[in-house]
Amino acid sequence: MTDVVEGAPAPDFSLETPDGPVSLADFKGKTLVLYFYPKDDTAGCTKEAQDFTALASEFAKAGVAVLGVSKDSVASHKKFANKYDLAVKLGADPAGETVERYGSWIEKSLYGRKYMGIDRSTFLIKDGKVAKIWRKVRVPNHAQQVLDAAKTI
Repeated sequence: MTDVVEGAPAPDFSLETPDGPVSLADFKGKTLVLYFYPKDDTAGCTKEAQDFTALASEFAKAGVAVLGVSKDSVASHKKFANKYDLAVKLGADPAGETVERYGSWIEKSLYGRKYMGIDRSTFLIKDGKVAKIWRKVRVPNHAQQVLDAAKTI
């Protein structure tokens, strides 16, 4: 696991999406919201994707791209996006390489049982550098907080 910090270069990534491949290089000179979430079509993850979708036009107006990433497959992402009419791109990271590069693969605990899982986390990347990081994200109002931060960098 790498320790990604604000001000550091963003770790490179290359992911498949339902719309084709996407990589960090595609956002050169632009601003990107890269958010990691545990699983397609679960309550919190659906709400988070819907919140980013609801603000999609505001992000676009601010010149900010949004990319959600989980370990789900491209087929799962496509089904998830179609079911909820999502306007955010979803990157598939089945091997978890990008999740690990961003330090979002962590030990979790549920009812005393320890397991590895994705930390709901968001990275605001501008010109290839990490401008802001949110870890252990709580979904309510998160998309708005990210939008507000994106407008000020």
